[in-house]
Amino acid sequence: MSSLRTSRTRLVAAAATAVLATLSLSACTNGTGTQDEGSGSSTSPLSAAPSPTTASNSPAPSGSLGSSSGKAPSAATGSSGAGSAGGAATTAARTPAPKAPASSGKPVTCEGSTTKTVAAPLTRPVNHMLLTVTNTGSKSCYLYGYPAVRFGEAQAVPPVIEDSQPQAVVTLGPGESGYASVNLSATDGSGANGYTAKSLTVYFQGRSGNESVGTGAHPSMPAKGVYVDDSLKVTYWQQSMDDAVSW
Repeated sequence: MSSLRTSRTRLVAAAATAVLATLSLSACTNGTGTQDEGSGSSTSPLSAAPSPTTASNSPAPSGSLGSSSGKAPSAATGSSGAGSAGGAATTAARTPAPKAPASSGKPVTCEGSTTKTVAAPLTRPVNHMLLTVTNTGSKSCYLYGYPAVRFGEAQAVPPVIEDSQPQAVVTLGPGESGYASVNLSATDGSGANGYTAKSLTVYFQGRSGNESVGTGAHPSMPAKGVYVDDSLKVTYWQQSMDDAVSW
């Protein structure tokens, strides 16, 4: 009898265990069973990796074309640079151009000590030289008449081309220039007493036109000199270069 009871007890215990196992499995399947709060807080290597959905919604790294702002930082920088350039251009446009020194006092007569004279042989017209006189003083000056030129050791002053006389006296403000041309020799070879001159002195006339005033100018000459003959003549001082070389 004792043996029979023991067998029945074991059968009942086994059946009860089977029923409990079935109930536990059902609870896990339909989600009604209890959960282990402690195990839910742990992280596994798989759960640490972001899902594709999570990765696609994450902001792109700074500086990438996929920035959440929709613009690349480089484009913003370019826009800022353009604005700076535009501002600089505006500032430059508003900056007044430098002006020549203002004249101070009553105008004087132009002469060697307050001017700079440059002598430049021309290829067109041929056998011509251009004299350029620039006012280096602080006052306006008058270029009266025409240049009295002396090539080398010549004694006579060459004549002026009367038709080149301007309607008004040439006036030079500080930094401004006046011009005259010199016909060095006959273009057809008809001139006589020709020679090569390697030095030049330019004298300035006063208002009366009868004598020179101040000091003369000594512009540099080409190393080989210039050829002159007795057809040598000059123009009156002109306000523009074009007027000077037209004779």
